[in-house]
Amino acid sequence: MVILDGGLATHLETLGADLKDELWSAKLLVEDPSVIRQAHLDYFRAGANVAITSSYQANVPAFMRRGLSAAEAENLILLSVRLAIQARDQYGEGTVAASVGPYGASLANGAEYTGEYDLDEDGLVDWHRDRWHILAGSGADLMACETIPSYTEARALARLFAETPRMRGWVSFSCRDGEHINDGTPLKEAAALFAGIPQVITVGVNCTAPRHVNSLIGQVQGKPVIVYPNSGETWDPAGRRWLGLADPVEFGAAAAEWHAAGSNFIGGCCRTTPEHIRQIRRHLRTG
Repeated sequence: MVILDGGLATHLETLGADLKDELWSAKLLVEDPSVIRQAHLDYFRAGANVAITSSYQANVPAFMRRGLSAAEAENLILLSVRLAIQARDQYGEGTVAASVGPYGASLANGAEYTGEYDLDEDGLVDWHRDRWHILAGSGADLMACETIPSYTEARALARLFAETPRMRGWVSFSCRDGEHINDGTPLKEAAALFAGIPQVITVGVNCTAPRHVNSLIGQVQGKPVIVYPNSGETWDPAGRRWLGLADPVEFGAAAAEWHAAGSNFIGGCCRTTPEHIRQIRRHLRTG
């Protein structure tokens, strides 16, 4: 059983960070990297076995729009991994997974929740390639391809795994319901792209409502299943607030159900906290 961390940006905001920026948590790679290291350490101390780096929204073009050079941008992407490694080493054990966020996240228009892209498969391979190779050579243990909303993007990532045959990782999709990823492709079909790729150690879902997870676990065949859904809250844009219950104890109890349904890699995504991870650890130990 492997326990992942929770929402990195959520905990960074708890620690006082302002993430209102197209770079999201990656802006702190420029402004305050020490708080990222602290967030990783807090998740390890809460019971996580895996830290997912702050590179989700980091990419060379976005940093260059800030006036940084390509070399400086590359160094910041490498820093995201180094900070997680430092936290892991301070804690004494754990795994570092380099976050590979979707192309849609870079657009800052919600496309990671729809899969409506302006690039074809070749264009997506080209867009991801620079960051992919930077992260593959960074010293991270795994590549975490996460919040993938698009079948076409999944095909592009499968091609990139072939370019780095010694780098292992996972692929997790963002899903609209209990059967389909966000662009409407059945998860069963999207997951099957990776069934024959030995480097991909687990396939599943993240940044998805918890109520869909049990059904989605059954859609993944031929690989261990990874799940790290969001808290279950929904964003009210008019009131600029989160609505719904995000009780860590209930989340931990749900995690025990996901484990019973077949998932051996479990954590949290947006709006989950170190307390959610503690509860996952507690319920999986006692369940």
